[in-house]
Amino acid sequence: MMEKWFTKRRKSKVLEIADRQMTLAIDTVIELEKSINAASGGKKDEAKASFEKLSLIEHEIDELRRTVFEELTRGSLPSKDREDIMHLVKRLDEMADHVKDAARAVTLLLEAKVVKEMWEQFAETSKDLVVCATTLREAIERLGTNPPEAMELAKKIDEIEGSVDEKYLKSKALLLKHSKKMDAATIALLKDLIEEMEHVADACDDTADYVRILTVAREAA
Repeated sequence: MMEKWFTKRRKSKVLEIADRQMTLAIDTVIELEKSINAASGGKKDEAKASFEKLSLIEHEIDELRRTVFEELTRGSLPSKDREDIMHLVKRLDEMADHVKDAARAVTLLLEAKVVKEMWEQFAETSKDLVVCATTLREAIERLGTNPPEAMELAKKIDEIEGSVDEKYLKSKALLLKHSKKMDAATIALLKDLIEEMEHVADACDDTADYVRILTVAREAA
């Protein structure tokens, strides 16, 4: 992915590590969807397994982020390239953090009484988040090979984020609708899950904004 971006530059260890880190960040979103789908179907063990896998991925992401920053300080790439990689890595790391927080709420809610309609709504939201994340991966891949397409994909992420916003409001409305059927602790956890999923979409869109900036900057260079 990142190697394509820097096709005219000397390949380096930092690009390989950054590529791995970004791929894993997107994988966490896929595991979140699996966890929510399992929870929606009453498959607690599967939901927990997805959370455990997600946690391992997120731990590796943290390790890779530190390694990337260490490599970047050694100056093996031009300063502008180092800055670009650092910004992307930071943004995707933030996205993965929100994914983990959302998945943690899902795990805790497995032991609570949550109405089916809410799980179904979360499943729909998580589907959008996967599309958002995979589209982001494609946008970053196109940075070095097809900047106009990267720009179009980044714009598409805006549309997906708008869809997540609509589902965010629906989730809040469902929480209000069913609040009398659930205890206060469950409602608090559901609110956390709703908020964290919204943060995942925001982080994805924020990263797409940076992709647009890079596209314009590199076309002007």
